[in-house]
Amino acid sequence: MTVYLNRQGYVVNRKRVQRLMRMMGLEGVAPGPHTSRPHPMHTIYPYLLRDLVSDRPNQVWCTDVTYVPLPHGFLFLVAILDWYSRYVLAWMVSNTQDTAFCLEALDEALMQGCPEIFNSDQGCQFTSAAFTGRLLEAGVQVSMDGRGRVFDNIFIERLWRTVKYEEIYRHDYRDGRELE
Repeated sequence: MTVYLNRQGYVVNRKRVQRLMRMMGLEGVAPGPHTSRPHPMHTIYPYLLRDLVSDRPNQVWCTDVTYVPLPHGFLFLVAILDWYSRYVLAWMVSNTQDTAFCLEALDEALMQGCPEIFNSDQGCQFTSAAFTGRLLEAGVQVSMDGRGRVFDNIFIERLWRTVKYEEIYRHDYRDGRELE
C-alpha cells in the first residue's frame, strides 16, 4: 500500500500506512491458520508423483484444505481434484478442521470413480487412519507431499488461488450458509 500511495504522489512511510490502516480497521490479505499440521502418531506416506506424467482420468487425484475468512472467524474448504482433467470431484465446507468433512468429500468423490494414486499434504485430516484406511480399502496408493513443498500439489494450490481471488475475496460472506 505504501508503494502504491507513493506512486500516487502521497509521501507516506510504511509505519504511517500501518497506523492509518489499523485506525480504519483495514487488513491486508495474509495467510490464515495453518491447515497442514501432521499428527505425530499418524503414518506419513512417500511422495509418488515425482516425474509422473498424468495422461488419463482417475490416474491421480489430489486434495487439500484451505481456509475461508469470514467476519467472525474462518470456515474450512476441502476439495478433491483429478490431476488430468482438473475437474473438482467433490468439495465440502466445515467450521472445524476435523477429519469427518474430509471423509465426506472423499466418499462423494469415490462414488464417481477410483484413482490409482491419491495425493495430499501431511495435514492430520489426511494422515489419519480413517482417511488413509478408506483409500487403502479401495486399493488406492497413498502419496503425500514433502513437508513445506507446496509445488508438490500445485494443481490444487492453483485451484485455491482461483477460488479465492475470483470468488471469495470479491464477496463479503456473512456466514457459512451464504458461503456454501
